[in-house]
Amino acid sequence: MPRWRACEGTNPAAGVGGGDCEDPSPTSSGELRGPRTCDCELALLPLRQLLLLQPDCFQLRGDRLAVLRPPRHQPAGGFPVLSDGALHHDGQRHCRLTGHLKRDVELTSHRDYKDFRETILSRPLVFFTNVRTKNYSSKEKTYAFIVNTRHPKIRRQIEHGMNTIISSVFGESYKLRFDFQEVVKSFFPPGSHLVTGEDLSFSYEFKSDALFDFFYWFGISKNTVAVTGKVLNLSNTSAEKKEIITMFLEKMSEPYVRLNSFSDRKFSVASRGRLISYKTKSYCYCFLIYYNSTPII
Repeated sequence: MPRWRACEGTNPAAGVGGGDCEDPSPTSSGELRGPRTCDCELALLPLRQLLLLQPDCFQLRGDRLAVLRPPRHQPAGGFPVLSDGALHHDGQRHCRLTGHLKRDVELTSHRDYKDFRETILSRPLVFFTNVRTKNYSSKEKTYAFIVNTRHPKIRRQIEHGMNTIISSVFGESYKLRFDFQEVVKSFFPPGSHLVTGEDLSFSYEFKSDALFDFFYWFGISKNTVAVTGKVLNLSNTSAEKKEIITMFLEKMSEPYVRLNSFSDRKFSVASRGRLISYKTKSYCYCFLIYYNSTPII
């Protein structure tokens, strides 16, 4: 089934009409049959449609787009938005965001790292980006891009990237970026332009107290993970599909129940052997010496 179709008249859910633009084709029953989220890796829909379907999570008032706290009955749910704090809504209105998370953060302790890891893996992430579907067109449309970090394929890529860079450093600082530009670009037809493609990424920088961060200084401990996956098209104007998409989004934003914290690892061999006393700032290094496959102190 073709992924895209030509616009026929005004699309109120998308917010931009006219016959000279292109919109994602409506979600077919083969792509979204119900509110189950287990088959959704990534999803995309116009921001105007998201505002209509999720008024308890997002509200646009004047030039302010508010990311609201989740309702009391699901305090750990909702959609965290990763942004720099501003967007150009459909290329026409400058808006500032409130209640969002920064796209680029700095971490200085293992507790910071665990909290950050918990945040990005426990709820679906939302990014806003502007797209032109034709190079010669000046019309832009703002889309909401949803990353379902609970899906095994997406979660595996993020966890693997975080674990790999930790295992490759020895107590030094490092920076890791996750980028979604290519997977979003491949969703749109040829000739489309991501006006704010740089907004489709997030990063964290772990700053250690190592005296000499040679690998970090020379960029060796700075990596980028280009996340891949199937993008689910949630653009639709029919009443029946809107109801299904609404249920789907509500299901996706439900609180995540953690069974254990085993995946919260994991510093490198040297980092695990380094014990820090925050009161005395003393350091101790522990090593195991092996002789004929038998560990001895």
